[in-house]
Amino acid sequence: MIKSIKKPEESHTVMNELVLPNDTNTLNNLMGGRLLHWMDIVAAIACQKHSNSIVVTASVDGVSFKKAIQLGDVVTLKAQVTRAFNSSMEVFIEVFAQNIPKGEQFKCNDAYYTFVAIDADNKPVKVPALEPQTEEDKKYYDGALRRRQVRLVLAGKLKPKDAHELRDYLVDQNIRNQ
Repeated sequence: MIKSIKKPEESHTVMNELVLPNDTNTLNNLMGGRLLHWMDIVAAIACQKHSNSIVVTASVDGVSFKKAIQLGDVVTLKAQVTRAFNSSMEVFIEVFAQNIPKGEQFKCNDAYYTFVAIDADNKPVKVPALEPQTEEDKKYYDGALRRRQVRLVLAGKLKPKDAHELRDYLVDQNIRNQ
């Protein structure tokens, strides 16, 4: 039986990859495209766990590369659904690299991806609601609606004047900073 409400931890996914020569550029750094590929995979798995459906990537928010990942590093990717809407889900991905011989580990980047659950005919299907459990879950959950409105405005699917939660948040932040 498929649940109608799920907890964020039920989608938690961890994936490890070893950076091999074929994954690197001429500087022996992991190619950005390879990292984006791995991020897409771990995010898709998390969304499939949440939705019990096949999923497709709908959007990728800004991804910045904070520190180079080197040949031989172990890359750990962690993903978890932060909010579910009708047929779409936002997922947060964190990326860490570890140089095992040196005993060094660092966070490389993070990003939000959005996926849509689909059926066998490639039609969107309803996904279970998400019930945040921890304070951190609630922080991600609350911010997801604003991030969604930004995505929809940028895609031309929502008029800025109709992005009420985003507008209210920005006004509130402006008042706090004065």
